[in-house]
Amino acid sequence: MARLQCALLFALVCASPLSQAHAASEGAEGADGGATASDEAQASLPVPSGQPVTLSEVLLDDAPGALWARFRFVAPEMAQMADQTTSLADMEHLCTAVAVPYLSYHDIKAERVVVSFSDQNLPFGQRAPDVTQYFETYRIEDAACVWEGF
Repeated sequence: MARLQCALLFALVCASPLSQAHAASEGAEGADGGATASDEAQASLPVPSGQPVTLSEVLLDDAPGALWARFRFVAPEMAQMADQTTSLADMEHLCTAVAVPYLSYHDIKAERVVVSFSDQNLPFGQRAPDVTQYFETYRIEDAACVWEGF
């Protein structure tokens, strides 16, 4: 079962054309005009807590002075189903299962990876006091996510 889930994650995230945000940051659209990673990743991704989580987008950001890859997920039941500690375990899992293979597949050398959860899909940077959001930062070392607590 775990091998099937890994294959599904790879197909949804890595083998798909780049997300619109990633393609825009590269200055190009998907070559085949087909579905983007964010379109195809609407299926719930498996996480330790079992809460439903979908990939919203992948953003590449060099504004912090180095390349950061932001993996934005929507977890609509997170406020009711998971506390911050539970969500941290889910985020770490998604860093390992989604971000690391994605970065490797697309040969992206990010200084930091940010995994974020939101219970609603919001545009990047938009403030919404009524929306639950969690963010965690990682550095990638030897294909592993190392937590960088704020």
